[in-house]
Amino acid sequence: MFYEIKEDRVSLRIKAQPNASRSEFAGVYGEDAIKIRIKAPAVEGAANKELVKFLSKSFKVPKSDIIFKTGQNSKVKILEFPLSEKFQTWLNTFK
Repeated sequence: MFYEIKEDRVSLRIKAQPNASRSEFAGVYGEDAIKIRIKAPAVEGAANKELVKFLSKSFKVPKSDIIFKTGQNSKVKILEFPLSEKFQTWLNTFK
């Protein structure tokens, strides 16, 4: 599973693809990650900043509440953020 919910926090395993034409969800990657295309290049943390901005906007959580648990310098990352109604609604698209 590409996510884990503990108490009121979500850990989301992401396969990031930088240099896309726009930032967007691109489906499930394998069995344990969600693929996200990021419009920023993977240079000097630009893609990570864009990823945080994209998740913040998509799930209606503050950017400051999104933290990298692993993979800050890798294409596969685990990010943690507060559980939101918007995230739960988004999850229902996979059921």
